[in-house]
Amino acid sequence: MTTSMQGQGLHEQRGMGTQQHTEGTVAKTMEQHTAKIPSDVFLWAAVGSIGASALLQLMGKKKASLFVGEWVSPFLLLGVYNKIVKVAGSDRAH
Repeated sequence: MTTSMQGQGLHEQRGMGTQQHTEGTVAKTMEQHTAKIPSDVFLWAAVGSIGASALLQLMGKKKASLFVGEWVSPFLLLGVYNKIVKVAGSDRAH
């Protein structure tokens, strides 16, 4: 049994079938625009927010430091989303 046949059988066992679902216009538009942004932008934004947070901490602005430090995770998550859209966009042909 080939790998694709095994994967297809697994989907059928779980009740997923082979039905294709498509994204709405908002998701498609968002994917088209985010795919244009280099993945490095999100990584550097996360590193920049770490640096800015550390600098604010050293300046004694603890609340501002915590606020800016919380931006790291969303930037990294957006970078992962960006990479997924580039590699396996929602309606990409297999």
